[in-house]
Amino acid sequence: MRLREFTVGLRRPLGTARGDIRQRDGILVAVEVDGVTGFGEATPLPGWTESLTACRTALESVSDPVAALDDGSLDDTPAARHAVSLAVADARARSEDRSLATSLATESHTSLPVNATVGDADVESTVEAAVDAVASGFDCLKVKVGAQDAATDATRMLAVRDAVGPDVSLRADANGAWNRWTADQFLDAVESVELEYLEQPLPADELDGHAVLRRLHDTPIALDESLAAVAPSRALASNAADVLVCKPMALGGPDSVLSVARRARDADVGVVVTTTIDAVVARLGALHVAAALPEERAHGLATASLLDTDLAADPAPVRDGVMSVPSGPGLGIDVSDRFD
Repeated sequence: MRLREFTVGLRRPLGTARGDIRQRDGILVAVEVDGVTGFGEATPLPGWTESLTACRTALESVSDPVAALDDGSLDDTPAARHAVSLAVADARARSEDRSLATSLATESHTSLPVNATVGDADVESTVEAAVDAVASGFDCLKVKVGAQDAATDATRMLAVRDAVGPDVSLRADANGAWNRWTADQFLDAVESVELEYLEQPLPADELDGHAVLRRLHDTPIALDESLAAVAPSRALASNAADVLVCKPMALGGPDSVLSVARRARDADVGVVVTTTIDAVVARLGALHVAAALPEERAHGLATASLLDTDLAADPAPVRDGVMSVPSGPGLGIDVSDRFD
């Protein structure tokens, strides 16, 4: 197994609870399986995954990549496991001369809609960004809420709905910012908006609170940050979610996401695949995983525009709110030159 560290810059700093992110540092992985090389990417995001140092240490300890996926040695380092899992899956798909998506599922999508993300600005700026996104071809918008008071956020959502009309799907994402009372206020105020779902209204570990919100309101509830705090099986058992927002980098790779998706389907819970602002190898991996799911819904994969640099040209750019799944072998990208 070969490793190469990389850095990709962001177009502008991204504010998070842990400070501004100005670049993404990761490790590109090349794995040979039965004489065929596959590629994977580990781009850790502390809070979601292990640190870069822990990721590097875990990857350097791998002697048999295939065995490492089964023996549990990478379970505590999901970004490292993601890189190995993706690289092994890529190699196997290449050896079969199949795309990764078609190797992961009997039937897969050839293209998928993706959502645009609208930031938590004032009402006028929020509406302008939403209208611009729809004009660009997006028919699903995720609006960030939670940075302002619930009444202001509700006003923003109502204004967006008025501006984009009834045919655009709207999601709201609070990133765990609220308590139960505030979430109740918001959900009552936006009932007429008919949100597709409200994502992570409460802190990550408050599964019981999310379950109560589901019982009291018609708006579906999605869990995102909770999947970094508790096992997906616990989130499903708690009846806290109508939708799970699954990040392959945080869950440990394509195989882990597909396992979660199967359990979610059995519990009548939907799945949306998103990235952690990854470089092109991991973004493509997430796209193929989303394409392998039976449901066709908008996924959170339109994150390439956040990067100023990347590992290679992106073979699956967003066009009119849709990403086409590469049909070539494996991921549909060759980054072997990165190892020269």
